[in-house]
Amino acid sequence: MILQACVEQRFDDPGEGVAVSKNSAFAEEFAFNIRTIFASVESKIGEPSEIDQRDKYAGVCGLFVLHFHIFRSVDKKLYKALLDVCKKVPAVTLVANIIWFPDTFLTNKVPAAAKLMDRKSLQAIKAQRDTYLQQRAQTLTKDVQSYYLFVTSWMMKMESILYKEQKSEKLQEDLNSRCNVFVQGILYAYTVSTIIKTTMNMYVSMQRPMTKTSVKALCRLVELLKAVEHTFHRRSMVVADSVSHITQQLQAQALSAISIAKKRVISDKKYSEQRLDVLSSLVLAENALSGPSTKERRLVVSLALCVGTQLKTFKDEELLPLQLVLKKLDLISEISERVKLQCDCSFLYWHRAVFPIYLDDVYDNAVDAARIHYMFSALRDSVLSMMHSKHMESCDQLLESYDKEIMDVFKEHLLDKLCKEIEKDLRLSVHTHLKLDDRNPFKVGMKDLAHFFSLKPIRFFNRFIHIKAYVTHYLDKTFYNLTTVALHDWATYSEMRNLATQRYGLTMTEAHLPSQTLEQGLDVLEIMRNIHVFVSRYLYNLNNQIFIEKASNNKHLNTINIRHIANSIRTHGTGIMNTTVNFTYQFLQKKFYIFSQFMYDEHIKSRLIKDIRFFRETKDQSDQKYPFERAEKFNRGIRKLGITPDGQSYLDQFRQLISQIGNAMGYVRMIRSGGLHCCSSAIRFVPDLEDIVNFEELVKEEGLSEETQKAASILDSVLGDLTSNSAEGTEYFKMLVAVFAPEFRSAKNMHLRNFYMIVPPLTVNFVEHSISCKEKLNKKNKSGAAFTDDGFAMGVAYILKLLDQYLEFDSLHWFQSVRDKYKKEMNAVVKEQSVQSANQDEKLLQTMNLTQKRLDVYLQEFELLYFSLSSARIFFRADKTAAEETQEKKDKENAAKAGSSADSSTPTEPASK
Repeated sequence: MILQACVEQRFDDPGEGVAVSKNSAFAEEFAFNIRTIFASVESKIGEPSEIDQRDKYAGVCGLFVLHFHIFRSVDKKLYKALLDVCKKVPAVTLVANIIWFPDTFLTNKVPAAAKLMDRKSLQAIKAQRDTYLQQRAQTLTKDVQSYYLFVTSWMMKMESILYKEQKSEKLQEDLNSRCNVFVQGILYAYTVSTIIKTTMNMYVSMQRPMTKTSVKALCRLVELLKAVEHTFHRRSMVVADSVSHITQQLQAQALSAISIAKKRVISDKKYSEQRLDVLSSLVLAENALSGPSTKERRLVVSLALCVGTQLKTFKDEELLPLQLVLKKLDLISEISERVKLQCDCSFLYWHRAVFPIYLDDVYDNAVDAARIHYMFSALRDSVLSMMHSKHMESCDQLLESYDKEIMDVFKEHLLDKLCKEIEKDLRLSVHTHLKLDDRNPFKVGMKDLAHFFSLKPIRFFNRFIHIKAYVTHYLDKTFYNLTTVALHDWATYSEMRNLATQRYGLTMTEAHLPSQTLEQGLDVLEIMRNIHVFVSRYLYNLNNQIFIEKASNNKHLNTINIRHIANSIRTHGTGIMNTTVNFTYQFLQKKFYIFSQFMYDEHIKSRLIKDIRFFRETKDQSDQKYPFERAEKFNRGIRKLGITPDGQSYLDQFRQLISQIGNAMGYVRMIRSGGLHCCSSAIRFVPDLEDIVNFEELVKEEGLSEETQKAASILDSVLGDLTSNSAEGTEYFKMLVAVFAPEFRSAKNMHLRNFYMIVPPLTVNFVEHSISCKEKLNKKNKSGAAFTDDGFAMGVAYILKLLDQYLEFDSLHWFQSVRDKYKKEMNAVVKEQSVQSANQDEKLLQTMNLTQKRLDVYLQEFELLYFSLSSARIFFRADKTAAEETQEKKDKENAAKAGSSADSSTPTEPASK
């Protein structure tokens, strides 16, 4: 629109006497210059030596349109010649993605000339565009290979001539070769840039689909373009040094040619003003060439020679070399600007869609990974144009958006794919013994991704993208997170780290997570968080200090022993022990609330009071023993109060409650044992636990650095923790007794005082349950099978201690009563057997044998319960009552006070000797 407004304005001004359109001399001169410029452009366009002819061709077309609008006359021959160029140049890229079609421009702006042209000719020119794209798509791959050879050989020449020392005797030859190589680099850059811009912009403008092969080929050309620029940049110091010498040599050659022409003019004795003008212009050109090769001086030389070349001052064989020298002088003098202009890839901003395809190609061909630097250099060229954007409030918004878009694509199509592939390769390599899939490189192929890790950081905007560091960070983060989820896999991830270092050269960071062993079992932390689930699903064995899973859908049952707990404590630290006891305390609070409610129930309380009264009244007749029949009657009587859907009575549920309380206490005991086991393993290198050296004081005495003092202080703290944890006895039981005992023994909980009387029925219930569980071990359906449940004994012992009822329970002589009962029945069976053996009644004898076995089993179960209960009572100091413990505590306090007062009093010394 701007051009149209310019060419269509009125140039004639009758008021001022200016009649441009009627000036035939100007019209003729104008047309002559258009033809002259076009002739010089047409001969070079499409040739290997083409440098800026396409831009000049666009200028010639613009001048032709201006000539038409001023003079309203058309040179049909020139018009046809201008259109014929379209067969070689179907389009010209003016800037970035702005493409210009000469035939469309000339047809629209010079409609009078278009009417004179054959319609088929115009259509053929338009069809030529599609033909050009089709031919370009077919030859693009071959062109890329050719230019790849040209550019790489040119780069080698650049390196060789710039490294070579200049010899004075061959100085002119060296400068000529350098000049030619520099010019050749600019020509290659122009040709490659023209192919990329024209092809890409024509595909977009004509809305034609581009194949992936073409995209990859064009991206290769972009790399070559930036390779040319980087070669000039890398050797910029040597190039700058050479340019000054080359310009002087070219100026000398031009001056020599002008001097010959000047002598020819001077030698001609015929005087004329025109000849004087020619001579003056030659002198002016000489003066301009006799200084620095600035843009202004070169312009003066060009204008002077326009006059100086008239009157056949120069011969044809002299003029062409002079024009070539001046052209070289222009290129060499502006070499940095020319290189920057020809290698500018800011047009890629409008063709960002090719970037993902390019990255996929780089990923698939990892051997050439280093070429990615060139592509990012090309993408950076768009920044300068975006800095001048006016369509947004701030150009920073556009830059930020562009940066984010490119980085997102880069991560999605290369970085993330690379991370996942490396992780997958490490996993499959570590787990080769599992034979997960076929990894034969001859069958599935092999991709060496290690090339990506030898790349230097890629610069983009204000950041450096380090692929090696990115992948390393990803693997570190992944391995760390997955190790925290499953600590027992630490060895696998450690092996993967080592493999990453060996295979890819990645410097991996140690996770510094506490490693677990393969026999970790359930984690202490998990048990602590779900202690209510744990005590109901696991059974405790007092003698072996082991927990066994009650039931499982798997073929095996999980077990937890001291080693598992010790390993878990080593993982989480000894601080977990105190936290576990706190959680157990909170759990016991809830369970004791249910316990109190059961004991307060009228049905239970009335039966217990009745049994206590009965025992007191009949103990003299029953030899101070609580009758077994009474306990059995209590157990059966409770069932009359109701049972749950799964057939459990209230006493069964109460027994389970006590077992869970006992399991919790057993867990506390195991935690303490595991802690001692862990601490003893850690502190075994300390020579004397009674005399531990204070390292901080020793370091301060030596005057060592502050860091060393801090390290010594930490060491002292660690040793102190280990010593205290290993030296403290199991005070946890004592604490859990002390915290609940006052409440249990208070007047408001008088209903709990009847507990000792419910123990006999509970033991009967427990023995029946235990025998039932053990019998299921031999059955096919092992649901509910168990061979140990010492949690019940621990729970009974703990509650009796809280209520201070060991003496009351012992006064029942319950287990002696059980022994007497079963021995009496067994003796009766033996007598009956002797009688029946005489009668030879086999069926009755078999019944007697089964009865005897049943009595043996019951007696054995009661004996085992007695032993477990006796062992459990030891943990709670069953040998002393609450009153005796209180008295012992007072005696210790008095002794401590007496000792401190004795230390404070010292004998007085005599005043004089």
